[in-house]
Amino acid sequence: MAVETIAPDWEFDRFDDGSQKIHTEVQLKNYSKFLEEYTSQLRGIEEALDDSIGDVWDFTLDPIALKLLPYEQSSLLDLIKTDNKVLNKVITVYAALCSEVKKLKYEAENKFYNGLLYYGEGVSETGVVEGESQIQMGRFISFLQELSCFVSRCYEVVVNIVHQLAALYNSNKGATKIIESSGVHFQIVYEHLGELLVVLLTLDEILENHGTLKDHWKMYKRLLKSVHHNPGKFSIPEEKLKPFEKLLLKLEGQLLDGMILQTCVEQRFDDPGDVAVAKSSVFAEEFAFNIRTIFTNVESKIGEPSEIDQRDKYAAVCCLFVLHFHIFRSVDKKFYKALLDVCKKVPAVTLTANIIWFPDTFLIAKVPAAAKLMDKKSLLAIRAQRDTYLQQRAQTLTKDVQSYYVFVTSWMMKMESILSKDHKNNKLADDLNSRCNVFVQGILYAYSISTIIKTTMNMYMSMQRPMTKTSVKALCRLVELLKAVEHTFHRRSMVVADSVSHITQHLQSQALNAIGTAKKRVISDKKYSEQRLDVLSSLVLAENALSGPGTKERRLVVSLALCVGTQLKTFKDEELLPLQLVLKKLDLISELRERVRIQCDCSFLYWHRAVFPIYLDDVYDNAVDAARIHYMFSALRDSVPSMLHAKHMESCDQLLESYDKEIMDVFNEHLLDKLCKEIEKDLRLSVHTHLKLDDRNPFKVGMKDLAHFFSLKPIRFFNRFIHIKAYVTHYLDKTFYNLTTVALHDWATYSEMRNLATQRYGLTMTEAHLPSQTLEQGLDVLEIMRNIHVFVSRYLYNLNNQIFIEKASNNKHLNTINIRHIANSIRTHGTGIMNTTVNFTYQFLRKKFYIFSQFMYDEHIKSRLIKDIRFFRETKDQSDQKYPFERAEKFNRGIRKLGITPDGQSYLDQFRQLISQIGNAMGYVRMIRSGGLHCCSSAIRFVPDLEDIVNFEELVKEEGLSEETQRAASVLDSVLGDLTSNSAEGTEYFKMLVAVFAPEFRSVKNMHLRNFYMIVPPLTVNFVEHSISCKEKLNKKNKSGAAFTDDGFAMGVAYILKLLDQYLEFDSLHWFQAVRDKYKKEMNAVLKEQNVQSAGQDEKLLQTMNLTQKRLDIYLQEFELLHFSLSSARIFFRADKTAAEETQEKKDKEEAVKAGGTSDGSIPSDSASK
Repeated sequence: MAVETIAPDWEFDRFDDGSQKIHTEVQLKNYSKFLEEYTSQLRGIEEALDDSIGDVWDFTLDPIALKLLPYEQSSLLDLIKTDNKVLNKVITVYAALCSEVKKLKYEAENKFYNGLLYYGEGVSETGVVEGESQIQMGRFISFLQELSCFVSRCYEVVVNIVHQLAALYNSNKGATKIIESSGVHFQIVYEHLGELLVVLLTLDEILENHGTLKDHWKMYKRLLKSVHHNPGKFSIPEEKLKPFEKLLLKLEGQLLDGMILQTCVEQRFDDPGDVAVAKSSVFAEEFAFNIRTIFTNVESKIGEPSEIDQRDKYAAVCCLFVLHFHIFRSVDKKFYKALLDVCKKVPAVTLTANIIWFPDTFLIAKVPAAAKLMDKKSLLAIRAQRDTYLQQRAQTLTKDVQSYYVFVTSWMMKMESILSKDHKNNKLADDLNSRCNVFVQGILYAYSISTIIKTTMNMYMSMQRPMTKTSVKALCRLVELLKAVEHTFHRRSMVVADSVSHITQHLQSQALNAIGTAKKRVISDKKYSEQRLDVLSSLVLAENALSGPGTKERRLVVSLALCVGTQLKTFKDEELLPLQLVLKKLDLISELRERVRIQCDCSFLYWHRAVFPIYLDDVYDNAVDAARIHYMFSALRDSVPSMLHAKHMESCDQLLESYDKEIMDVFNEHLLDKLCKEIEKDLRLSVHTHLKLDDRNPFKVGMKDLAHFFSLKPIRFFNRFIHIKAYVTHYLDKTFYNLTTVALHDWATYSEMRNLATQRYGLTMTEAHLPSQTLEQGLDVLEIMRNIHVFVSRYLYNLNNQIFIEKASNNKHLNTINIRHIANSIRTHGTGIMNTTVNFTYQFLRKKFYIFSQFMYDEHIKSRLIKDIRFFRETKDQSDQKYPFERAEKFNRGIRKLGITPDGQSYLDQFRQLISQIGNAMGYVRMIRSGGLHCCSSAIRFVPDLEDIVNFEELVKEEGLSEETQRAASVLDSVLGDLTSNSAEGTEYFKMLVAVFAPEFRSVKNMHLRNFYMIVPPLTVNFVEHSISCKEKLNKKNKSGAAFTDDGFAMGVAYILKLLDQYLEFDSLHWFQAVRDKYKKEMNAVLKEQNVQSAGQDEKLLQTMNLTQKRLDIYLQEFELLHFSLSSARIFFRADKTAAEETQEKKDKEEAVKAGGTSDGSIPSDSASK
């Protein structure tokens, strides 16, 4: 802060109370705060612009556009000011007319061409509703009316230009001369007149080639006829219909009959009161002279590398020639032939978008008088030239692409190198000249490439010839080159903008020097004449106009002034040519950005979008230079601004949407989806290489590196970005996630594929966070739980190994389920699933016990059992307290007599299966408990000491950590608590399942169940027979029904005996002892017999006895195995205690707890396997 200086005489009186210092500090603080905020704001902007900051401008992100085109603020009257009033008027009139032509041309190119071209587009072929065509035409009528007004205005301007020119070159002797016009040729005015006629020609051609528009027009007229017959129905007053019909007829006659240009040239140009045009021989000569001059300039350049707009000028010359013929009715045969000869070099000219114009057809049709004088052969030869041209094009396209590739890339390097250098003051002029030449060269390349693409594509389309794939690819490459030129100019916008203003000044100074020299020459000549005065005035006017910015109005004035200023040999020939060249360059450089935009505009691709799929296939096959796709999308985006002029839809957004959808569908089908599938396939095959799926030897099958697509920047299209990398990543994420949910055991494979995608392609994949399973997951607990009825009937239980084995399978192997599988499932779904499973088992057992009860209640069964019980009670003393084996066998056989199912099973077989299923369910519950313990113990193995687990929540609170951390700690505590309690004890599910059913089983109303213990012996006999037959099948070829274990039966019997509290009753039968005695007895008998027979040497009998002994062995072994299994199973249900004893024990326990002391450990611990 500046402190004011104090006068020395005040110094002694000064008093410092420190307030000023405080004030200063406050201000400084505020200022530093402002600076900090401002810096962060700037940083924010910088981050937002990110890549686009610096001198390189990204084409897709254009946060700030830079427009270089200067606009004229002064009017023409202000620009054209000299002391020569007459000259002022002449120049002003022509300048105004030329400006008007430019405005009309601009309006036509932007509004009318596009409106007409896009008519009928954006409507799907299939979904056209009846009446849609008429509605479209109804919307379009107002546009056609505007077009009609536009065409009328063009007619007026054409007539006015002709009149103004005729007035200057008046051959009437009596008329006063406006200015001396003998050496003055306003060539530029004729050029503008030609441009205006080309606009009318283009409108004709568009409407001529527009089938849809004509069809809809006919439908619309037909609709009007029906409205005419019944106007009341459509609520339209009849008096309005007549004028509307008249208007339609007028529109049709003026626009749709292909007579726009014809009507223009056939107008009456003679104005009786004012100017006689047709009779003026001087004007006719001047008109012809100017056409010839323009043509000479065009002919020398057309088809050459330095061609810029000669084709458009050639079209203008043809139109002027037709106009000259219609006004003056004279034909210069030699000139006509020269015009036609150009067609051999240039068989067709693209007027706009996809509208192509054949000059020979036009000239023959419009000037029939001259065509008659030509010989037919030469006319046919010109027509045949079109086919030859196309054939040559097809052959040379690839060569052209290669050469232009080299040209354009070297030009791009020049652009980069020139623009990166700073101006050197001593070589400033050379530097500016070289920059100017490089810019012009860029425009020339753009023009040549654009011409090749448009002419070739449009000629193929117009002549309906098929194009080879090679040609299509070559043309697409050219489109990329064209966009590359535009992108280069755009990227270097800053430097280009800087250079353009310097180059224009440099060129203006060169032009001013040349004009200054000529002016001195005129002044030094002392002879006075009006003509000399005109020349001097015009040179002064040119100097004045050049002294400002290079706007198009000023450049026009310069051109017009020099038309007058070059007479009387004011310039020497060696001065005039460089001046003209400088002015041409000035034109190009002043409109540099506009010219680049127009030349590189690829909106015509909309009409040739059929090439896009072929192009995408090519990009996909040659992934190395995938980045070129940006250029193609940029080219496809070019047609968007022109679509905004479509008038046949409610809003042009519908057209844009349909275009967007079409392009995106093709892009997805031909690139994105193919890429996704290929990447997924590659990852799968790489992960499964061990399977030797197919030959992946890169030397044989080739190798495509698709990773190039992932280094592409996002592609901008319409108002969004297409990020290939993100798209593929999302696709893979989605696929892997969905497939993992279907088969959770594949999680490891998909994780591997994810990692591979990251390593090989650099894709950042999302973790699925799905509950993972191990690779040997087996059947999922959830699946078993939902289908427990199917599971218990299809699987067999093995008690000792705690394993379930599938009964039969269509595969070559049988599935097994063991504790590890169950533990994996529990880890996947959480321990909560255990209780749910037991609950499901309970529901299942309820249904099964209902069937069990019905069987036991059946009269046949009940009566037999009661008979057997009575028999045993009566005879047990004689039979040594053992239940006779014969009775059990008899029971088994007796039941078979009651009936057999179609597959040969008796009722007892089915009852045995029922008990096995109940036992399987119990085995499953046991396995669930073991699996749960297994899972908990593997989860808690990371806890160092189960006896002493610290409380994390308390520790976190002591440290004073955040609330989230406290919550997390308490969650950890509860998880650890759950795990320790689960791993320590595990829930006694058997106890619960006994407790829930026992009261019902033991109740008085289920007395019929009490006979169960008596049916166990026949059941065991039945089971043993079944078991042996199953085991024998193992050695046979057809293994259906083979099995080696079925401990479900033993589990079922043990469980039901426990429920009925009948262990003691069953033990009282001494059944297994009886079986053992029976078989021992029989075996001894066989042994005795053998000893007897061995003396008799009867071989056959001995063999039979050996077999009998073997069979008896097997049966005894089976019964022993069953006895062991049943004994093991009984342990689970605490067979050592009867129901009464258990109740007593419970009471004792409760009393001991009440007494405050614990019992002395006399309570047997619950037996639980594993």
